Amino acid sequence: MSPRRLKLVLILAILGASALAMLAWTQVWVRAEVGLPDAGTQVLQIDGAIAAPALTALALSGFALAAALTIAGRLIRVVLGALEVLLGFSVFLAAYLAVEDPSQASAAAVTAATGVAGHESIQLSVLGTVVTAWPFVAMGAAVVMAATGVTVITTSARWPGPTRKYQGVRFEPVAAPDGSLKAAPVTVDVSTEPTPADSVGDWDDLSRGEDPTAR
Repeated sequence: MSPRRLKLVLILAILGASALAMLAWTQVWVRAEVGLPDAGTQVLQIDGAIAAPALTALALSGFALAAALTIAGRLIRVVLGALEVLLGFSVFLAAYLAVEDPSQASAAAVTAATGVAGHESIQLSVLGTVVTAWPFVAMGAAVVMAATGVTVITTSARWPGPTRKYQGVRFEPVAAPDGSLKAAPVTVDVSTEPTPADSVGDWDDLSRGEDPTAR
């Protein structure tokens, strides 16, 4: 796989895993049967927003990280890869805790329905729980996020750099008519790849008084 294609695949993998985590967050994670005072029992539908409220922020961070990878330099790509691994671990932990203790994951909904608060009281109020597949889907997305982050770290050195033509300016002394020395700007082309045509770049060239069709 070429470096450019690899970069695209990894960025799409991050976006897909983040979207899957966000989708899981909107679905029902736990069905909890709760004993209500003087009212029998009630089955509460606990979605990811209650069971793992931090999941949405983590998924959105994945989207932002994927966008940053499209323009990041080599060192920043390594840092972003490490952050993606951390995001994957955090998503997995949030989902795992909901699966490990579904009663506690349902605490906010149980308190709203019964008025009961406190860990022990909630445990007594919850008569039974059923965990759906969605927290496991979130855990799967987390594994993909972490694996992609590791791949970014190990392969980002081979990714292509920015393709926009950049120019640097340095000053060299030149002789003025009166014999004094003055600094004059000298344009230095520091690009290593051909410049692709794009509308933003054309507008930038026009604003500098350059003809974009001459490239």
